[in-house]
Amino acid sequence: MVVIRLSRGGSKHRPFFNIVVADKRVRRDGRFIERLGFYNPRATGGEESLRIAQDRLAYWQSVGAQVSPTVARLVAQAPKPVAA
Repeated sequence: MVVIRLSRGGSKHRPFFNIVVADKRVRRDGRFIERLGFYNPRATGGEESLRIAQDRLAYWQSVGAQVSPTVARLVAQAPKPVAA
């Protein structure tokens, strides 16, 4: 099964997460299919803390990828793209 989940990066006490599409059987920080965005829980000031490619997320969900609970929460709080 294909899942959309977080992959941890950064260093000790400075977490940084990539939002990735991966096979469920692959380890958390292992090989992934596509990177959809990032989440930086320690962003301060004017730094961007969350970015998700909404079009690619919608595509992967349409072909059956399951979203992890944490990513689902982040998607709900992500800023919606402005229609031009």
